[in-house]
Amino acid sequence: MEFEEARDFNEPCTQCAAVSWGITGEGTYYCTSCLNVTERRKEVENIVDFTPNTKIQTISRGLKKKRKLEKGWEWYVCEGFQYILYQQAEALLSLGVGPKLKDEVLHNFWKRYLQKSKQAYCRKPMYSCDNKSAASDSCLSFSGLDSEPELLSIRSCPSSEGEAESHSDVTGTLILPNIKSTQWETTSLCSGSVDGVEYSRQKEKGILKMTVPMTLAFCYMSLLWQRETITLSDLLRFVEDGHIPYINTYQNFPEEMKLYGQDIKCFSIEADANFRVLLKESWPVYEDIYEKMIELAKFLDLPRFPDITENCFLHPDMLCMKYLMEANLPNEMHSLTCQVTRMTGIGEVDFLTFDPITQKTKTVKYDVQAVAIIVVVLKLLFLLNDNIEWSLSNLAQEKNENNHEGKPCFDFRKWYQIMKKVIDEKQQKREEFRAKYLWKSEKPLYYSSVDRSVVYKRRRMVANLQKQFGILVDSAPNPEKKKPSSFQLNWAEDQNTTCFHGHSLQKILQKKGKSFTTLNSQYWLSTQKFCKSYCKHVTTYEESNFSMSYQFVLNFFSFLLRIKASLLHEEVSLIEKRLFYKKYETKSKASKSKKAGRS
Repeated sequence: MEFEEARDFNEPCTQCAAVSWGITGEGTYYCTSCLNVTERRKEVENIVDFTPNTKIQTISRGLKKKRKLEKGWEWYVCEGFQYILYQQAEALLSLGVGPKLKDEVLHNFWKRYLQKSKQAYCRKPMYSCDNKSAASDSCLSFSGLDSEPELLSIRSCPSSEGEAESHSDVTGTLILPNIKSTQWETTSLCSGSVDGVEYSRQKEKGILKMTVPMTLAFCYMSLLWQRETITLSDLLRFVEDGHIPYINTYQNFPEEMKLYGQDIKCFSIEADANFRVLLKESWPVYEDIYEKMIELAKFLDLPRFPDITENCFLHPDMLCMKYLMEANLPNEMHSLTCQVTRMTGIGEVDFLTFDPITQKTKTVKYDVQAVAIIVVVLKLLFLLNDNIEWSLSNLAQEKNENNHEGKPCFDFRKWYQIMKKVIDEKQQKREEFRAKYLWKSEKPLYYSSVDRSVVYKRRRMVANLQKQFGILVDSAPNPEKKKPSSFQLNWAEDQNTTCFHGHSLQKILQKKGKSFTTLNSQYWLSTQKFCKSYCKHVTTYEESNFSMSYQFVLNFFSFLLRIKASLLHEEVSLIEKRLFYKKYETKSKASKSKKAGRS
């Protein structure tokens, strides 16, 4: 080891002219041929604490051991993603999710993925020992397996007590097979991991590559299997608020897991953000994570998920009640949303339950669907054509001014004014947060070990400048992170605004026999003609084609769910297609007859 550390010193010996140096215990160079000791000493790269006007006399042996650790452990890319999943699972547990999600569901999903992607739990892993002689003791496979095992079952996966030895030094949990964490210099010069270069070049058909957004797909798939009370929109909101690790998760890797080179493309969201026009695009997107979850479930050949019944939180009746409360709408609207759910059939168990194996997989965006039902009910009550809703608001205002007893009548105009003010403030705070967000992590990234010292020096300079600039601009300390909650808006606790939960729909509904019907007898369809089946979207959404009140309602609920308004408009159109199927059938027959007459 002394000879390896003296390779950088290439000057010839002054006595024998040989270039063969070693390092003494005091840190000076000596010639191995004639044992001549020079006054030159080995330079110390990182000295944290030093006293000015002092002279270093000796270099202890401890620095050499530290340089050994700087070379890092041998680790694989899947271990890095495993550590991210471990962090995210711990965060979900702290949010109140049941412990089975981490110990059983996510645990089995991850093992199944490693086996299907041929990274572990198989006879011939993708990065096997035959391809890497240097990793002969650290191959991702069971040492006791002599034949190809059957696909791991999700419902009856082997318990940790009966499995082969599978402890990983990365997370401390039983997930990966026996991977040694030896302190040695990795075989790849272009990445800190063993298989970083090969993993980035992998393009094998039928193999689903792991990415950082895919970790959220794993989490949501586990939440859906457990039928937890956290929807996909809640999950992404917790990620953006910092309650679930996602951005720069690699900086929490153990110090011995060196990450550089090709590893950056695998684990860094920061690297992707540098190529984005808008930084907000680097946050996880609802449609992207949802599609990845479906793709992942099909890749794993998962069976039918547990049934979504009326007692489950993901049922439309339950979610509609939640979003009615959060949107500050009357509680009486819940009976109308339940009627729409029953008439359209979207509350049936077979419709709601996710089954990846079926050829025509029915995918349900539970939170978006519930909000779309509320939008349809608002259109049934107020039409939202920039005319009827204001006329009904005048009637409600007159009723409230003349009658101060009983429940007040719901005033759409007053609700619109209050909600617009609140949402504008929330939207501004969100934009300011995203604009001030520091994408650069505390742990610098470098593409080569040669650039390490330069990158760390630049990062120290940037940190010092930020600290000095922060003192000049704003001396106030950073506000504490708010506790996570399923509700973004709590109207019962806010005494400064009007709470519409107890307001009545009396002036909007009229009694007809034993039932009530809406005072407004008109309705307009959000989509007149749907796109063809091979098109990526069901319908198009252009704001100029719709009323201002309809745009506001879409934008309001889209802000709550952190989705695009076009996605909510598409879901509203699908529900209307089920609710008014006779109108669509009449239009389709009329269009066919016109074509036949022309021919």
